[in-house]
Amino acid sequence: MANFLIVEARFYGHLNDMLIAGAKAALESAGHSAEVVTVPGALEVPGAISMAAESDRYDGFVAIGVVIRGETYHFEIVAGESARALMALTMDSLAIGNGILTTENETQAIARADPAQGDKGGEAAKAAMRLLELRDEFA
Repeated sequence: MANFLIVEARFYGHLNDMLIAGAKAALESAGHSAEVVTVPGALEVPGAISMAAESDRYDGFVAIGVVIRGETYHFEIVAGESARALMALTMDSLAIGNGILTTENETQAIARADPAQGDKGGEAAKAAMRLLELRDEFA
């Protein structure tokens, strides 16, 4: 059994709740445990994962959040930089599933977040579990 940390950017709570439900269901059905920690936004998720990784309490991580396009360039910065930072951590052999949605509108976000529809939280958890398996295989 592995212990996973779900790091959520709590900006759209109702959407995050769906993503977290999917992630927890996937992890628990595989026999793993999960804890959740909250950060203000998607840009803080990689930093929280980096700090948590130093504790050796977690075997893998699931990044959860929603970034919806607005009227400014901020969307591109948040979406791109959070993904880039998560990828950099993954390249350092951390098992991270990226469940940060980047959508044009809330309707798209709901379709992807809802465990009965897109289940992107569950998919992110499955990605983290697979990376953990690979890390163990290559060790």
